[in-house]
Amino acid sequence: MRIWSLHPKYLDAKGLVALWREALLAKNVLKGNTKGYRNHPQLIRFKESHHPIKCIHYYLQVIWEEARERNYLFNPEKFIPENKTDKIPVTKGQLQYEFLSLMSKLKNRDIQRYKAHKDVIKADIHPLFYLTEGEIEHWEKNLYEF
Repeated sequence: MRIWSLHPKYLDAKGLVALWREALLAKNVLKGNTKGYRNHPQLIRFKESHHPIKCIHYYLQVIWEEARERNYLFNPEKFIPENKTDKIPVTKGQLQYEFLSLMSKLKNRDIQRYKAHKDVIKADIHPLFYLTEGEIEHWEKNLYEF
């Protein structure tokens, strides 16, 4: 499961569809509708928020908006629109890690999208999150050195 802190605009088609599915799974986990993935590290930050369900609905809403911009047909009935919810902190190190990870994936599977974003200096974050100082989050599995 990968719940990106990055804005979904950076994702290729495969990544955006995967994110939608994984966020829907995360919603079911947070609602207690599944036994699997209950302790998945990607969900820690949602669980630590004051309103985990509202947060995941807002997270899904932003993904849906990006999909709609690309004329993809994601089902809007899968989330409850949220105008306002608590924001969740994410470290600058985590955002940098995710961007490097995504660029590595895009270089292999969508060279056009890779070229369009490879020179980004400060990546935009998903609007659910806000940036804080710090290294890679404690729950992340660091596969890269930078």
